[in-house]
Amino acid sequence: MNVAKEVEFDFLAAAKRISDTVKRTPLEFNAALSKKYNANIYLKREDLQIVRSYKLRGAYNMVSTLNKEEMTSGVVCASAGNHAQGVAYSCNKLNIRGVIFMPEITPKQKVKQTEMFGGDNIKIVLVGDTFDDCMKEALIYTKAHQMTFIPPFDNAKIIEGQGTVGVEVFEDLPAVDMVIMPIGGGGLASGVGSYLRSVKPDIKLIGVEPLGAPSMKEALQNGGPVTLDTVDRFVDGAAVKRVGDLNFRHCNILLDEMLLIPEGKICTTILKLYNEDAIVVEPAGALSVASLDQVKDQIVNKTVVCIISGGNNDIERMQEIKEKSLLFEGLKHYFIVRFPQRPGALKRFVNDVLGPRDDITRFEFIKKTNRENGPALVGIELTKAADYEDLMKRMREFKFEYIELNNDQTLFEYLV
Repeated sequence: MNVAKEVEFDFLAAAKRISDTVKRTPLEFNAALSKKYNANIYLKREDLQIVRSYKLRGAYNMVSTLNKEEMTSGVVCASAGNHAQGVAYSCNKLNIRGVIFMPEITPKQKVKQTEMFGGDNIKIVLVGDTFDDCMKEALIYTKAHQMTFIPPFDNAKIIEGQGTVGVEVFEDLPAVDMVIMPIGGGGLASGVGSYLRSVKPDIKLIGVEPLGAPSMKEALQNGGPVTLDTVDRFVDGAAVKRVGDLNFRHCNILLDEMLLIPEGKICTTILKLYNEDAIVVEPAGALSVASLDQVKDQIVNKTVVCIISGGNNDIERMQEIKEKSLLFEGLKHYFIVRFPQRPGALKRFVNDVLGPRDDITRFEFIKKTNRENGPALVGIELTKAADYEDLMKRMREFKFEYIELNNDQTLFEYLV
């Protein structure tokens, strides 16, 4: 199917329409990443957008084009946070009524930000464990109250608004060879991809999803959108069970490659961007940079843009982010260790089993199962991943019985 004939976009008109409300975000050259990958790496900083994500673009583009009757009746949306903030800001800007449905697991920071941006023009309803559950309730409410639903991604006006990111990228960097885009429902990739392909047919377009929520990857492999049974909700901005139908049709034609990134890798990227560049990104916002290792052979001497889609990261999540990063990098390991009930067993473990740079980060005895052995949950942090083999060798050498929890997901989730 030729999507271009099915849907007509005017990205330049959209860019003009939203220009008085939406910030033109910087396209920054990143020297460290460029040196690492022997390429020219630029970051499109949508984390610096007014609502700290690109979602304002699509939301405002759609809401501002509603007719008078629709504006009077008000709007409804469902969102894990960023789209909600975009709709809330739009409602406040245009002085119309909005009802924002958000999953109950939405980070508090995003709920508070939505309240701040919407002011007295909006009401927030927290419902459901996932975006999809939340969406169902929002659609029921919309129909019952005869309001207009503002979808997060599967709509031509939303796609058109998100595509203005691509307009800015091309205006600022016509020599761009590749653009890497995070994908949740697919609106950003559809819009940016459609515009860039129209002005530069040979550009390479890469989509990126979290490993635990591969809805677009599955759709592309199956020839159409599929509903995933479960998703890992950690990358909340991209944890979508089913991509949009319209978005799939665009991405199916536009994307040159679709990549999946482990959640732990995303966490490592979040920490590096913060520590090395003072850039605060949410998990979905780190997807594009996290993917660079997978395309490193393709981008040598190329000019690459990574879209940093958002920076709404709750500071309370940082400990979880650090933990996931350490686990992914092989620097954090958890064990159930049986300590023989004899004098000096724990001392021997500390002095002889642990390496000089190893650190016990967690230690708690589990209820004893018999009188001879005392099992304990032990968390060990290494300085280098290579130290792991020596640690295991000493565990065996000094005859400590253990269960490695990193390799047992069920026990890990239960005990850690």
